[in-house]
This record gives sequence, C-alpha cells and structure tokens, in this order.
Amino acid sequence: MNDPASANGFGRDKVVKIISSVLSKVSEAEEISRESLYKDLKDLQDIIHDARKEISFARPSDIQDKHIPTATDELDLIVKSTEEATSSIMDSCEILEQEADKEGGPSAFVVSEEVTKIYEACSFQDLTGQRVTKVIGSLVTIEEKVSKMIDILGSRLPGMDVPEEEEATGDAALMNGPQAPDKAISQDDIDKLLAEFD
Repeated sequence: MNDPASANGFGRDKVVKIISSVLSKVSEAEEISRESLYKDLKDLQDIIHDARKEISFARPSDIQDKHIPTATDELDLIVKSTEEATSSIMDSCEILEQEADKEGGPSAFVVSEEVTKIYEACSFQDLTGQRVTKVIGSLVTIEEKVSKMIDILGSRLPGMDVPEEEEATGDAALMNGPQAPDKAISQDDIDKLLAEFD
C-alpha cells in the first residue's frame, strides 16, 4: 500500500533523512556551512508546510460539523423508516389473520401459515436496527476523535486557508436520499403549487 504522505513529498523517510543530515552536520561543526544547514532546515520547513496544507485540504472540520452528523441523521431515519414499515406489515398481517379466522376452512390455514412466515421475516428490522445503531455509535466515536484532533491541530495550523467546498451539481446534487420528515415538502404545499397550474 502506498503512503499518501510519501506521494506528496513529505514522507517519513524524507523527514528522517533531512534530520539525520542536519544532526551529522552539527556534530561535524568544523565542516558545516551555514548555507548547507539552512538548506536542510528549509527543506524540513517545506515538508511541514506541505503537510499542513494537506491537512487543511482534508477539511477535518467538515467531517465533524457536516459529514458525520448527516450520516448519523440518515442512519437514524433508516432505522425509523424500517420500524414504521415493519409495524405496518405486522398490522396488515393481523388483519389478514383475523379475516382468515372468520372465513375458516383450508384457505384460512394457508393464510395463517404464510402470515407466520411474514412475521418471522420481519425480524430483519430488529437485526438491522441493532447493526445500524452500532454504526451510529462508531460514527459518534469518530466524530469525538476528529473533534479532539481539530482542537489540537487547529491551534498549530494558524493562517491555514481552508478551500471552499464545491457545491454539488447535476446528479451529484440529487444524491441525498429521501428527505427527513421535518425537511420534506408538505402535501398541502404540493397541492397549492399544482393548483397554480390550473
């Protein structure tokens, strides 16, 4: 696996090499030239500057402030939606069982057997809900760690210009999944809009 830091010119080996060069020149003080020492220190400074620049382009504050909260909200909505769908399916199954019991006969037995299979299949919601809840917990832990990193690095990266994030266009702008109920357009608003075309 390639080290992305090495690809950007500020890999660990390069830093170690420069520091070793500076130390060896300092230990051989009579042979050291100011220009040579300055060049090595300047190279080290450039590596540190490049590393800081790469960190700023990663936009760690967006991870904490935007991406993780959005992901956890979306996962919460998935859990809620599957709970609601499962509840609706089970309610319909109860009605089918009641109607089958009223009718009686061999078809009632078949309906009862199939409804039991549906009940058993609905256990997926409980399992997926548990797994998604674990993922949400992991995302919250990551968010906390990123926040700590920002607190630590933020004070050490003064004056870093963070590039503006480009706004998504075309198909990318549509890739947000279903809207949360509190952000969705109401049916009344849709009806009013359609009434304007009459």
